[in-house]
Amino acid sequence: MDAEDLEPLGKKVKPRDLTVMSIEDLEEYIELMSVEIERTKAAIKAKQSARMGAESVFK
Repeated sequence: MDAEDLEPLGKKVKPRDLTVMSIEDLEEYIELMSVEIERTKAAIKAKQSARMGAESVFK
């Protein structure tokens, strides 16, 4: 189990202040967010697959 699994589900993350970041920092931030988006999409696909499998058992 990851530490992330223990965090509350409805937790809102405060947006970063982009005005104080350099161009390089902003580009790095975009890359980090892109990786997180892809990781989230993969988690959604895995959960959808599990749901479809469970639904097929109960039909």
